[in-house]
Amino acid sequence: MPREIIGHGTWMDKVAAELIEREKRLGRSLGLIRTESGLGASGIPHVGSMADAVRAYGVTLALREFGYNSECIAFTDDMDGLRRVPAGMPRELDEYLLKPVSSIPDPYGCHESFAAHMSGMLRDGLEKAGIECRYVSGRQAYASGLLSEQIHKIMLNAGRIGEKIEELTGQMKFKQILPYFAICKNCGRIYTTQAYEYDSEKRVVRYRCIGVEVRGRYFEGCGYEGEADIRRDDGKLAWKTEFAARWAALDIRFEAYGKDIADSVKVNDWVSREVLGFEPPIHVRYEMFLDASGRKISKSLGNVFTPQLWYRYGIPQSLLLLLFKRAIGTRVLMLQTIPKLMDELDYLEDVYFDKVKVDNELERAKLKGLYLYSHLLKPPEKPSPHISYSLIVELALVAPEGREPEFVAARLQKYGYEIDERVEEKIKLAINYAKDLGAVEKRPVELSEEEKRAILELIDLIKASRSSEEVQSAIFQAARKTGLSPKEFFKKLYMILLGRDSGPRLGPFLWDLGKDRAIEILSSSLQRG
Repeated sequence: MPREIIGHGTWMDKVAAELIEREKRLGRSLGLIRTESGLGASGIPHVGSMADAVRAYGVTLALREFGYNSECIAFTDDMDGLRRVPAGMPRELDEYLLKPVSSIPDPYGCHESFAAHMSGMLRDGLEKAGIECRYVSGRQAYASGLLSEQIHKIMLNAGRIGEKIEELTGQMKFKQILPYFAICKNCGRIYTTQAYEYDSEKRVVRYRCIGVEVRGRYFEGCGYEGEADIRRDDGKLAWKTEFAARWAALDIRFEAYGKDIADSVKVNDWVSREVLGFEPPIHVRYEMFLDASGRKISKSLGNVFTPQLWYRYGIPQSLLLLLFKRAIGTRVLMLQTIPKLMDELDYLEDVYFDKVKVDNELERAKLKGLYLYSHLLKPPEKPSPHISYSLIVELALVAPEGREPEFVAARLQKYGYEIDERVEEKIKLAINYAKDLGAVEKRPVELSEEEKRAILELIDLIKASRSSEEVQSAIFQAARKTGLSPKEFFKKLYMILLGRDSGPRLGPFLWDLGKDRAIEILSSSLQRG
């Protein structure tokens, strides 16, 4: 018996359906279902930084499709202390280490703080992709007293929480100190303080600034002793309790998380349920993005590229597709991924408009659903002409400098392609790619001995050719001379040149590339194949 298709068939629809059923069992109100994501503000935001918010918004969209009112909250962690100067940023920031990022001046001078600059870049990336969130500043949340009741309960139960943290994670420090970090009123640092006592009547935490080791570097405390009012932004909860406070205060029902904070989420789930009396949100756990060398993408390591850089080469929908395709599994992230996703969007569009047949009903629904969510459930009314990203890049590489858009558009029209606004945007992006990164990397194509001989024959014929028609004829000659089916040989050449089995008329295309470039590509296929 075939499995039921839930919503649009994606993981977001399944999560939303599961969430609704769970909330019904719990008897909680379904009048407004909130999803949440945390936004970091301590370094240059990268594409992976967008994942939390994009996925939370995807679940919000799925909930709305099921007929429920849903809101996505983006909580900015701007009370976090700067632990190290991110790669590529001014070394003068060293004097502000361990101060809350919302208290550090913007090194670029265009925002009120370091945090505002960094979170502003992330917010810009989200808004350009059409992601709609209600942004909540951590600093403002603490300053307004939004979390004060939750902090009060956590402080009263600090002993129990310290025991549970040790049980769940092996970490013992919260058996000696309270899970709260005050901002020292003398030196302005946050993690050098240790909270040792809570006055429940005055609702203040007493602390000493004694120093701390962070990532192998010791930061001396200034020795100050003082009090932090939990109703103000005098400090913040430790991560192992702050998520729970946010969930309870904001009534959050869904939040995804990366596997690197799995222990924190485990503790927060317990704190939310057992201390705050709030059933924690349903979660999706995802794995990290890695760079091409297999290292975790990190703001401090500097091996990142921003959403803004992605948008230089790909449309926002290609980035949304990357983040919506799946939530689990490690992903290698590099700029060379963009052409594949741009072409994959074209394929999904063909599936969505039933131009490509997919027999499996579940797979067809999922692919159409991915296309819908990549367009935030607002798909185009009709498909655009589909032109291989690699084809545009190859034309851009041989175009006269300064005339790339006109050259590429003219050649595409010569091949029979229609040029609309979406194609014009693709041309602009692919030209940027060609200028900055060169040709699109394509998978090696396996070649038989006959195919290798045919390509060698074709190379000789191209050298002697005097027109695009002679090149077109040469492909047939090379195939027949080596006993190959011309149709299959054309497919193989398309795979070598464009990474797909079809494209423009090959003779004119190879002629437009120029003999040298055409021969270079074909010769390299012999070395790889």
